[in-house]
Formats: sequence, C-alpha cells, structure tokens
Amino acid sequence: MAIRKTPTQRQQRLGCEVRKIRTSAGMSTTYAAGLLGLDSGKISYMESGQRTISAERLRTLACNCHCTDEKYVEALVEMTQREPKGWWEQYRGVLPHGLLDIAELEAHAVRMRVANTVHIPGLLQTSDHALAIFRSAVPALPEHEVGLRLAHRAKRQEVLAGDDRPDYVALVHEAALRMQFGGHDVAQAQLHHLLDMSERENVSIQVIPFTHGAFPGAGQTILYADGPVPRLDTVQVDSAHGPDFLHADGQLSKYRSLLDQMEEVALPPEQSRDCIRSIARQL
Repeated sequence: MAIRKTPTQRQQRLGCEVRKIRTSAGMSTTYAAGLLGLDSGKISYMESGQRTISAERLRTLACNCHCTDEKYVEALVEMTQREPKGWWEQYRGVLPHGLLDIAELEAHAVRMRVANTVHIPGLLQTSDHALAIFRSAVPALPEHEVGLRLAHRAKRQEVLAGDDRPDYVALVHEAALRMQFGGHDVAQAQLHHLLDMSERENVSIQVIPFTHGAFPGAGQTILYADGPVPRLDTVQVDSAHGPDFLHADGQLSKYRSLLDQMEEVALPPEQSRDCIRSIARQL
C-alpha cells in the first residue's frame, strides 16, 4: 500500500496505539520489524498512520507484547479494516482536514459529551445560527466556503438521528443561550430547536446557569467521544489554528473529571428545558 501523505486522525490514532503497545513492552522497532516480517522503516510509517497494519500483524504484535486486553485489541483490529469511504471524504481538499476528522470521530463515537460556554454545540445548531457564526470568521470566508461548511455541518448532525445514534450529553452555559447570533428571530428559533432536540431519547441538554458562578472548564469548548473501549476515548478541543485531538491517559482523565464536575453544577434536563423556555420568552 502506498504511503499516506495526510493520514486522518483515526488512522494516526491507530498508529499511536500500535506504538503504545510496542513501547510499553520495551520492544525496539528493529525487533518489531523482524517479528512482523517488515523493514524498520515500515514500522515507523505504521506508527505514524501513514501505512496500515493488518489484523494478523496487529494480533501478533499484541501477543508478543503481552497485551492481554482482548476487547482493546479487537477494537484496534476493527480499526484496521478497510471501510467504505465516509460521507465527509467528499469534502477532502475543499474544507480543512480538521473538520473532516471531527465528523469521522463523531461517526465512530459510542457516546459523546460536549461542553460549550459561548456557542451552541455544532450538532444542535440551526442552519441560520451556524450561518451567522461562519460569516463572522476572521478572515472572512468566501461565500462558496460558507455554503460548504453549512452543508458539512448539516450532514454531521445526521449522526444523532441514525440507526446507530450515540447518546449525546450537551452541557451549555446560559451565556450561549443568550447570545443572539443572527439576531432576535434566529436566536428564538435556535432556542426552540434546542427544546425539540432535548426531547429525543438519545439527547440530553443541561444548562449551567449564570447564578452558579465559577466552575471547572469555564471558557473551554470540549467534545469527549467515547470509543468502543475506554482506552480509545478521544477529546477534541477548539483552538485558534483548528481542532486539537487528545488521547493521552492523563488528558482523558482530566477532561472526564472536568465534564463530571460540570454535570454536577448544571441543571437537570427538565429544569434546563424550563430555563431555555424562560430565556426564549425574555428575548
């Protein structure tokens, strides 16, 4: 297989896990290459996500590295399988690759928890709300790219309605509910859309009220995506240069704790719906 010039985040993650298995056993790349019948250079490419690793070689490596977590190994084996191209691939080369990686992460998530302070979570935005945000980008986006981002955002949102839809918990600060992106009418429609979405069986929206004051994680935008096993969870956070994807054990533990504490201070779902209705009446 040819070397991938720009591996996806999912491909890089598989390579990173292969490297973790090898290094945790103190195995050198030279030894791993001999074990798998490859040259050392290909091991490096595998561990960077630039080359795939076969299911057979993955199992051989795991066995010889004494990795006994069968569910974890089988989840990695699943990641080695060639899958039909995801819908997001149609945007490759026309939208930033980070946006495609977010869509792929969401598509494979078993459960998602998000936390937003200023913006409504992307999967819960109306098209008019999203349009207002895209048009406020600096530097300004050309209209054709605004249209592409709107279409991409709408397609991403379908993950919450699919046959394998994940559970989705949104922790939204009251500030985000009161921001009138796009003006009064757009803000009203956005709040009513949140109420509609909160009635879905797999969607839970919890509001962090102004009255609570300070709380852990204030100001951050967080997506915590549960993988098929906890070791394959991923955190995605926004930054000025695009999305960052985190999966070191310490990082996962930190963000799980942050989200747990944010849930504790947030209103329960029914009280959150009452809060959203009240804000909608006040606008």
